[in-house]
Amino acid sequence: MMPFKRSKYMAFTRELVADQIFRPTQRFFRKEASSSILLLGATLIALVWANSQIGDTYHKFWHTEISIILGDYKVSRTLVHWINDGFMALFFFTVGLEIKREILVGELAAPKKAMFPIAAAIGGMLVPGLIYLAFNFGSEHISGWGIPIATDIAFALGAIALFGRKLPVGLRIFLAAFAIADDLGAVFIIAIFYTKEIVWHYIIICLLLLVCLFIANLLWIRQTLIYVVLGLSIWFFILGSGVHPTIAGVIVSFFVPARGRYDTDRFLQNVNQLVKEFECEEQSCGYSILLNQDHLHTVHALEMACHDVVTPLQRLLHTLHPWVAFLVLPFFALSNAGMSLHGINFAQAAFNNVSMGIVFGLLFGKPIGIVLFSFLAVQMKKAVLPKDVRWAHIIGVAMLGGIGFTMSLFISDLSFSTPQILSYTKIAIFLGSVISAIAGIAFLYIITAMDPKNSEVN
Repeated sequence: MMPFKRSKYMAFTRELVADQIFRPTQRFFRKEASSSILLLGATLIALVWANSQIGDTYHKFWHTEISIILGDYKVSRTLVHWINDGFMALFFFTVGLEIKREILVGELAAPKKAMFPIAAAIGGMLVPGLIYLAFNFGSEHISGWGIPIATDIAFALGAIALFGRKLPVGLRIFLAAFAIADDLGAVFIIAIFYTKEIVWHYIIICLLLLVCLFIANLLWIRQTLIYVVLGLSIWFFILGSGVHPTIAGVIVSFFVPARGRYDTDRFLQNVNQLVKEFECEEQSCGYSILLNQDHLHTVHALEMACHDVVTPLQRLLHTLHPWVAFLVLPFFALSNAGMSLHGINFAQAAFNNVSMGIVFGLLFGKPIGIVLFSFLAVQMKKAVLPKDVRWAHIIGVAMLGGIGFTMSLFISDLSFSTPQILSYTKIAIFLGSVISAIAGIAFLYIITAMDPKNSEVN
């Protein structure tokens, strides 16, 4: 093989490694921003379907009962509950993988960098929850305090994507990091405060399976299938335990290995050795892959080398993220966002204590909590502002933090069973999220328009 071709191939190899290992954040933003369009479309379809002449079919379809039977073990759930308990567990599994990656090599790896989004997430959960409690303290609807605590990462990143390169990259990373930390907090709140009854022998089985995951890590097992099978088993038994099964997704994700069979240096050495095996009599090898078995074997070896250097964590994240972004979340919105508006007293829906607690929690509690706690963390020298990010940027992103759509709908379904109250919560979630999105986008538009640096950005 000619030297210039070998160097060209090595450049391609380095590009491949960079794409698989050093650019996950860019792909993450693209997927989340794109999925927000599908999420919005699914929401509109659900609303139109639920309020059309065949609106009764919406609820009948999503409440069709489906059962899983394994011997004496039987689990029966409606279709919407299978989506909420199964599909959303997959969503939280990918969230857990993102969190683990960020803790190891991302924005959460350095203590001071990590404390900034973590402090923002804590404030963004605590203040909205307290505002809701202030409106509903002592009432039978106090269980809905968790509804305004979480940020919808897809819609929030979709909103910030409108500004292109006019906003600093550090701001986008901050938004993703605090929204991920926010989601993790919401998962544990669901597990602790929204679990009604625990079946302990299923919990014991789950603990034994977690021990198996731990042993698999110790034995340096890197076959993804092992972790998939054990993860599904843990989810299945948590489903019967009474604890909400979404917690299984996060717990299992922390046991997925974050190291491949060998490091990048050894990968490059292997590739260099394999590239030398490409020898052609003429200047061009052409389609020798069809004729030369040695070349075919070398290509297979290169493929295995690429597979072995990528960690199970990255492989699962790369595989699952598109499915979650473009299927799981839109299906969740389609099955949960539909509500009949017929016969609803909108004045009562907007001004009852439940709705007021949700709207004020999302619209005011989120930005106040995010800005206040992150500011205190910086003032106490426990955290630092991301590079090129100003407090005006943080305020704008904090407003976008009030977009609580997906997780708010999810927790409202766990909090209430009365159709009227559920309708009120959905109206309040839509209202609070839409106003938060408009306010955040408008604020960021103003500060980017006033920034002289952006006059040169195309």
